[in-house]
Amino acid sequence: MAARRIVLDDPAPRAAELLAAAAEAGSQIALTGGSTPRRAYELAAEAGSDWSRATLWWGDERCVGPEDERSNFRLAREALLERLPGPGPAIRRIEGELGPVRGAEAYEGALRDTFGAGLPRLDLVLLGLGPDAHCASLFPGAPALDERARAVVGVERAGLAPWVARVSLTVSALAAAGEVVFLVTGADKARAVSRAFDEPLSGAAPASLVAAEAASVTVLLDPEAAGTA
Repeated sequence: MAARRIVLDDPAPRAAELLAAAAEAGSQIALTGGSTPRRAYELAAEAGSDWSRATLWWGDERCVGPEDERSNFRLAREALLERLPGPGPAIRRIEGELGPVRGAEAYEGALRDTFGAGLPRLDLVLLGLGPDAHCASLFPGAPALDERARAVVGVERAGLAPWVARVSLTVSALAAAGEVVFLVTGADKARAVSRAFDEPLSGAAPASLVAAEAASVTVLLDPEAAGTA
């Protein structure tokens, strides 16, 4: 579907509002990693919302332990979970330390235990966008892009630094969410934004595949990423 774009001087507060509202509603939420969402997580923690009925999942994880500085879970723990003023959400982290194969199998099982057979129906998925138009750990041209039956895949060779194997939700699992929100900042992402949301869908721009399949897509951009600065 056509993505709804919102250009803001700083899109982090809007992303934080969406996260806090989803938490208040007791939603099933998938978080993203990378440097871009940190401020959104901090602001979401400061909103004073009740997170106790929400459940947190992750769109992808590097195959490292939860204390590793490269861990997406560690980012969320430091920026969000440790800052919440009240009871926190249920945590369903990807066990990246198990490696890409076993980690993917374990997360598939966790999703199945919660959502049953078939694809998980997460309420909100937050994603970033790489300069190569990748999202989660779905990289251009990767075999994982063709997976439609499974919800989780192991990624043996990642496309960008840090060079480490990963575990990722598939295109279909991400797109099955009630709402997919991309948070994108910086001039180095402007071309990727065009490739993901303007040009024909392509495996060379994995985010375009998610956007095309999802029922509702919102792209939060700063002027630099939107190409309007």
